[in-house]
Amino acid sequence: MKTSEPLILKLQVIIRMAVRLLAILMVFVIVMGVVDVAWTLYQKLVNPPNYILTIPDMLATFGAFMAVLIAIEIFVNITVYLRDDVIHVKIVMATALMAIARKVIILDLDKLEPEYLLGIASVVMAISIGYWLVVKLPQEDLIFGLGKHRSISHTPTVEQDNAK
Repeated sequence: MKTSEPLILKLQVIIRMAVRLLAILMVFVIVMGVVDVAWTLYQKLVNPPNYILTIPDMLATFGAFMAVLIAIEIFVNITVYLRDDVIHVKIVMATALMAIARKVIILDLDKLEPEYLLGIASVVMAISIGYWLVVKLPQEDLIFGLGKHRSISHTPTVEQDNAK
């Protein structure tokens, strides 16, 4: 967003500084997450039974790994915002999909109410369809009413050239 309003320009500088601070803090969170995963894994391996991971231990470890990966995705969102000065919906949707996948991976189906599982399934479907739409729609332009797809061309057509 380009503007010559002095207040807006100053506020944009403050926001960009805040985003940079968020990037630094996210790196700290990622490093601490990796340390936590390593420490948790170490604790699980040295406690009896030694050098054996049970299924609940593995699920907890997978959840911790996924949490770090989600933090990395959020860092990518922040850096893309700093670079392009725009929020990329595709990356945000991919992060949301990863977060709900983490939730599904660590679910304990024995302790869930059916309504909760139905809610999680609904969220998975909604985010998956949303992600598919975000990825698919920019590649094709739907002509409403005709049921046909037309590819978007980045080169001007003859009509566009003649209009100039």
